[in-house]
Amino acid sequence: MFAFPFVLLLAAWILPVQAIETSADVQALVNLGPRVGGSPANQRAGDYLVKAYQQAGYQTQIQTFTYSKFVDSGSTLTVGEELLSGAALVGSAQGEVNAPLVPIAGVGRPEEFSRAKGAIAVVRRGELRFLAKARNAERAGAVALVVVNDRPEALVGATLGEKVGIPVLGLSGKLGQRLLENPQPTARLKLQAEEKTITGRNILAYPAGVTRPKVLLGAHYDAVPGSPGANDNASGSAVLLELARRLQGTPVWFVAFDGEEDGLRGSAHFVKQAGQPFLKDLRGMLNFDMVGVNAQLLVGGSENLVALARKTVPGAKSFKDTGLSDHGSFRRAGVPALFFYRGQEPNYHSPQDRTVDADLLEHTVQAGLAVVKPLIQ
Repeated sequence: MFAFPFVLLLAAWILPVQAIETSADVQALVNLGPRVGGSPANQRAGDYLVKAYQQAGYQTQIQTFTYSKFVDSGSTLTVGEELLSGAALVGSAQGEVNAPLVPIAGVGRPEEFSRAKGAIAVVRRGELRFLAKARNAERAGAVALVVVNDRPEALVGATLGEKVGIPVLGLSGKLGQRLLENPQPTARLKLQAEEKTITGRNILAYPAGVTRPKVLLGAHYDAVPGSPGANDNASGSAVLLELARRLQGTPVWFVAFDGEEDGLRGSAHFVKQAGQPFLKDLRGMLNFDMVGVNAQLLVGGSENLVALARKTVPGAKSFKDTGLSDHGSFRRAGVPALFFYRGQEPNYHSPQDRTVDADLLEHTVQAGLAVVKPLIQ
């Protein structure tokens, strides 16, 4: 007589507990600091995930790989007696220069660098690509370029896309705006960055005896310099872990990828090592990236899986996927893949990426379950 109400009451009690557990995983990763590839914080994050998957009943494996990475070891701009910390843009030349500091009135078009010869030019971010600004400054005879972020936070993880012949330093909007508004006579720019070999670590979790899974679920756990990466991507990592807890005993593998922020390094390595015999058996790869902020759940990827998600997940909306997260490595190898995502948000790649919405995490878990279950039947 009371069984039905009791079941409803029990379900209502269990759901918040599960959501709280997922949020706790996010917070644990955030508390480690920026999980930059090759850093101690990244190593601790991987260790945390290994232990959590083992506690959930899975066998684990750490899959290592190496790659070359542009690493800033402390680039600065000294103006008068003030030392300003910045970040080298990937592809920048190294070096130390003392020169006049010349603010650029525009956004870095060729004609706007007319006074930059022999100077450290300072330009705001926006409209033109970083590479175009740097090339224009270099052609005008500037000895270095400072790019000021269009937001108060630091400009980290930025890349030129190609190598240039002058040092290019990124500054936060908070520090750099003053240089644009109040010209200073001279400055000393010291850019210390170099290519280093990084060891990445993918965390694999799988049920005992399952060597050819029907479905593979993934999320990256690394972050960019300066950002604790709550939404990008502790949110996806925590959702992945919670899905593992709820999908015990199913033919599903779970992979926490490293090196995503450095160019999908971990997923590309996994796909290469797995080979076609493994990949051809996969009915789908589901990727979770930035799923803890913004109410609208977006799905992109292979047409059949997008259709399945829209059918099984109420309110899910499709978007044009560019393959710029770990599912892209699988799609390029011919594996059907689906990307769960909630869109850009103000704290993307910034020190303010510290919090997520527990309800959105739980909603993403439910969405993942809804898509996985028909794929493993």
